[in-house]
Amino acid sequence: MSVLSAWIEGISLFAPGLTGWDASVPLLAGAADLALAPTDIPKLTVLPPAERRRVGQVVRLALATGLAACEAAAADAAELATVFASSGGDGANCHAICETLASSDRLISPIRFHNSVNNAASGYWGIATGAMAPSAIVSAFDGSFAAGLLEALCQLAAPTEACERILLISYDVPYPEPLAAARPMGDACGVGLVLARQPGPLARARIDVQVGGFADETRLAGALENVRLGSPSGRALPLLVGLAGGTPAHCVLTLHEAMTLRVDLAGAS
Repeated sequence: MSVLSAWIEGISLFAPGLTGWDASVPLLAGAADLALAPTDIPKLTVLPPAERRRVGQVVRLALATGLAACEAAAADAAELATVFASSGGDGANCHAICETLASSDRLISPIRFHNSVNNAASGYWGIATGAMAPSAIVSAFDGSFAAGLLEALCQLAAPTEACERILLISYDVPYPEPLAAARPMGDACGVGLVLARQPGPLARARIDVQVGGFADETRLAGALENVRLGSPSGRALPLLVGLAGGTPAHCVLTLHEAMTLRVDLAGAS
């Protein structure tokens, strides 16, 4: 079975009680207990004021997550190809559109419409950073992070691609009611990884991924399990726990019922 490999250069994390990668490492490694708290999304300053007023929490989370990963990797955000992975995009905006359609005034704002599509965060990323590199958008229910990771690794492995580094941004925000009753989630969660085709001076670990039917028996300690199960992007936590605890490490990530990813982490040297 073929193995997809890359080197992790930058990591970001915003989740309940986990604010930024550096502050989260001791909590993920078990050196300190996680106290769940509302997700703290950094203030967004990179968009022009007019655009900033138009975006919701989903776009703010995606951009903050991506920018933090780029900063950790000392990478120019404008130069990186990107993969955006989200289970459902901007549910609050879709809820507002549904409310309008159910009212007597059924005129939809153009801003509402263009924010409703699943590639809205990718579009705002281009506005904020000036990026013109290729951008892919994936959505796979609870397997969205795994799908995004697989997409990013495949792009790095493609022999005809000029992609040497790629940014994966996985982000999810709970839906408002009544959508939340059909698709319950915990709090917002964003995970970012800068992945490189070749090892460089900033490489933190090598990641090797195999696709198959590996058994996923993951269960994290304490409140970390609540974060993992509370959001599709939270399914990335086993990988992040491995990175925080030091390599070598391995985990299994579920893409869907019949497909999982075995992830092995090794030292960068």
